[in-house]
Amino acid sequence: MKTAWLGAAAAGALLISAAGAQAHEHNDCLDALCHMQSLDMLAQDGASGGTATSLESPRYGTWGYDLGGRDTAVKPGEDFFKYANGTWEETTEIPADRTRFGNFDKLSLLSEARSQAIIQDAASGKVQDKDAGKIGDAYNAFMNEALAEQLGAKPLAPELDQIRAVKTKTEFTGLMGKTHSSGFVSIFPSYISADEKDPSKYAVYLLTGGLGLPDRDYYLEAKFAEKKAAYLAYVQTMLTLAGWDKPAEHAQAVVDFETKLAQVTWTRIEKRDANKTYALKTRAELDAYAPGFDWGALLTPAGLGGVQSVVLTTDTAFPKFVAVYNETPLETLKAWQAFHLADDGAPYLSKAFVDAQFDFRGKTLSGQPEQRPRWKRGVANVNGMMGEAVGRAYVAQYFPPESKAKMLKLVADIRAALHDRIEALPWMGAETKAKALDKLSKFTVKIGYPDEWRDYSGLTIRKDDLYGNVLRSSAFEWKRDVDRLGGPVDRKEWGMTPQTVNAYYNPPLNEIVFPAAILQAPFFDPNADDAINYGGIGGVIGHEIGHGFDDQGRSYDGDGVLKDWWTAEDAAKFKAQADKLGAQYSAFEPLPGAKVQGGLTMGENIGDLAGLTLGLEAYHRSLNGKPAPVLDGLTGDQRVFLGWAQVWRQKIRDEALRQQVVTDPHSPAYYRVNGTIRNIDGWYKAFDVKPGDAPYIAPEDRVRLW
Repeated sequence: MKTAWLGAAAAGALLISAAGAQAHEHNDCLDALCHMQSLDMLAQDGASGGTATSLESPRYGTWGYDLGGRDTAVKPGEDFFKYANGTWEETTEIPADRTRFGNFDKLSLLSEARSQAIIQDAASGKVQDKDAGKIGDAYNAFMNEALAEQLGAKPLAPELDQIRAVKTKTEFTGLMGKTHSSGFVSIFPSYISADEKDPSKYAVYLLTGGLGLPDRDYYLEAKFAEKKAAYLAYVQTMLTLAGWDKPAEHAQAVVDFETKLAQVTWTRIEKRDANKTYALKTRAELDAYAPGFDWGALLTPAGLGGVQSVVLTTDTAFPKFVAVYNETPLETLKAWQAFHLADDGAPYLSKAFVDAQFDFRGKTLSGQPEQRPRWKRGVANVNGMMGEAVGRAYVAQYFPPESKAKMLKLVADIRAALHDRIEALPWMGAETKAKALDKLSKFTVKIGYPDEWRDYSGLTIRKDDLYGNVLRSSAFEWKRDVDRLGGPVDRKEWGMTPQTVNAYYNPPLNEIVFPAAILQAPFFDPNADDAINYGGIGGVIGHEIGHGFDDQGRSYDGDGVLKDWWTAEDAAKFKAQADKLGAQYSAFEPLPGAKVQGGLTMGENIGDLAGLTLGLEAYHRSLNGKPAPVLDGLTGDQRVFLGWAQVWRQKIRDEALRQQVVTDPHSPAYYRVNGTIRNIDGWYKAFDVKPGDAPYIAPEDRVRLW
């Protein structure tokens, strides 16, 4: 399921994906990070009512904005991000167990703390819920560090024995086919989601994978040579901990194998093209297209042996992957599988595994000084396995019904604003406009929590089997997906839990989804000034709706079908404006040698521009012709822009930022403010920005899409 997220983090993303879609390249999020976050910064950011242990929603100033976080020594037309957030930035420190910190993260800390309280109540019998016992057992299993130390690498032993017993490539392919019910990995990952050419049914999607570094560039570009060398050492460490023979020799072979895969892996920009990433193949066509590989041996262990067709998401890479696979010695493949088994299993094993993984993936790759406390990782683990069970209690305690009603009105306002703007677009013809309005009218809106909760009765959780719980959870989810093949798509399903601080757009279902946890300040506060809400959650709503009309979302019609509904002339005009936006962002260089990729971030940048534009427009409509009030010397329009900027308050470590610009489809938070406002005419008027000011773009050069 291709989904557009607000960001890339469950802790803060403008878009979030449905089950299985995390592996796909078309996810568009509100925010760029998916970690749960620590509580030690919860009371910062100008919020009141906050000690570090408070479970209350934050408040900002007297009318929804933290005036003390501004730096009024900086002119809005000089650096709007600094003007709106400069003092906050100067006085805020990133917690040692985090790679970044901002307002998304702050709400994620709150959600994490609330989830922990719910989980602990479940463990102590205080929660009256059918899944309370399983929730408690899952958490206690993770928190039993003494048992993990006692077991060491033993949980991996049965699977390591299976790897050692492999005698042929076909047998090894069979191991890769067990990825959804084991700790094994595959160079051809799979998932099941709505068929993008017929969203009424499910389809099986195959991807290319197999890499242990964040991106193909880490293997191929000289600037990442130190990271690649550190990765080689890490592979050796993990093989040693797993008891694999000749760890140094095999580590080099593993990295060489992955480097060959990287050379034939599509770039992230290539993977963003919705039309190029849908190649339907029958089984016979697959055998002919990528010969020399036993596709039946891969699909049958996954329960897909009877599937008549699959969708290849990076089709031209498949024959090349098969060639690399066939030329690689079996012993190297076995070592590669053993390494990834240990790497993926590390969080659920002894301290030696946990520390080794954090030292490389946390410190070296992302610059995070300290590991998160175990309880935080335990909460994330439970939310990952039984998130909707925790979500039921979360909603009951923390999501007032009136918030849903107010959100529905805001969504209606944003949709109405876009409807009027589409009708008035000077660059779009009548034929395309009619179809765009039809798509807008068919948007499904989901707010807060699902109408039907997940049934976890078939999931076995044991309080003394952490690693086994993770494997059984994966197998449980996969069986559910496989069992739905041939049946209708479940349009009531959610791709996020209610306690997730995020939102998403899902193209095949043409739906926008806003979990309960994001519907709090600074995004949404029922008691805040309307302008702040329109700049905050209004911008988020507009962002998600905008994804339906971004460079990829526009490829899906009102029924979610991947098809071209644009006239050639209108498509060319859209592309011209999108290319102009991409060029603007590609000029941004947050760190020396680390430039934003306008092509990779295109969808999110279009979503941001649409979101803030629509938030401002909807605010104007809400005034019903009356003048906006002035608060603390700030006009209504000024407050809309400040509301947007406040959402994107964030600091990030340099290593994490370098990784983000290579791997993430979201621009850094700084440019989600400064890169967006400079294309909106209303910003220039609101803050009297003139030619010669740093962000100034001449009217004829501003990007004008939605």
